[in-house]
Amino acid sequence: MYRKRWGGGGSFKSHKLYEKIISPENLFSAWGEFRVGKLRRADVAAYDVQLEDNIFRLHDSLKSGRYQHGPYESFIICDPKRRHIHKPGVSDRLLHHAVVRLIEPLFDRAFIFDSWSCRDNKGTHAAVVRFQQLAQEISANNHNIVWVLQLDIRKFFDSIDHDVLLQLLRRKISDPKVMSLLAEIIGSFSPGLPLGNLTSQLCANIYMNPLDQFVKHDLKIRGYLRYADDFTLLHTNRRVLEACIPRIAAMLWSQLKLRIHPEKITIKKFRSGIDLLGYICFPNFRIIRTRMKRRIMRRVEPKNLASYMGALSHCRSYGFKHILLSHIRSGWQNKKLPIR
Repeated sequence: MYRKRWGGGGSFKSHKLYEKIISPENLFSAWGEFRVGKLRRADVAAYDVQLEDNIFRLHDSLKSGRYQHGPYESFIICDPKRRHIHKPGVSDRLLHHAVVRLIEPLFDRAFIFDSWSCRDNKGTHAAVVRFQQLAQEISANNHNIVWVLQLDIRKFFDSIDHDVLLQLLRRKISDPKVMSLLAEIIGSFSPGLPLGNLTSQLCANIYMNPLDQFVKHDLKIRGYLRYADDFTLLHTNRRVLEACIPRIAAMLWSQLKLRIHPEKITIKKFRSGIDLLGYICFPNFRIIRTRMKRRIMRRVEPKNLASYMGALSHCRSYGFKHILLSHIRSGWQNKKLPIR
């Protein structure tokens, strides 16, 4: 079963892994990655003013075993969904980066290729391209009908079980100090994991890897990809996909204490258009969601126009790009535009 396919059998045995994570060299390197684009924020700028003192203070607390994760700042964002974000202090976020940059490679090489969230050289656009490639392959270049099953997890981050997650981490990490540190970070928030933590993103992929292995190796579904808690199965036989639903639901609950969202189960033909990660995908092209168009129109301004135009270059969007350019050139503000 999937336990045997986690990554070659046995945990990762590294001498002094904990010492590598908490070393000043790793902490300073993690700061260099963390600070990019954040120095205008007051808390990050203040930490940077006394950087050496702050990093050596963090190092000393970790080395002596006195480190305790701090509290979280709570706020709401709408991007576009309403999300409750919990942000830890700068020192804790720096430690998250230091931890992830050393342990992520241990797990990443055990993940399936078609896990697309929060991984190097992956992302939403790459996932959409891969989805269309899989659909074309399974359809034998549009000779066969392709059915697409889409599922996601009900309250995913809130539902992650700490004990199950720590068991999954122990399969790769044998250093007790590292496991104690991970338990401190994971246990700093309950229930589940906080949205926004870098460690939460990695832990989400670790937590969902058993599902990925189950679908690929037990259900033997060739057409499968996952982005965070949204996952998609493709097959030429609708009944095969229908039969997968109860088996996936049973596996998720028995092994991971997760439930499929009952209102977000869809099975459609690929040729009718599949709503995936901001795009509507068809066999030979894709377009951007109307909801995403409206979101762009609310946010577009001269300084971010190039970024949006780059994103739109990945789909059929000539008419909408013309509307955006007209919007910028005319200086329209708060004006309804013809978006279809």
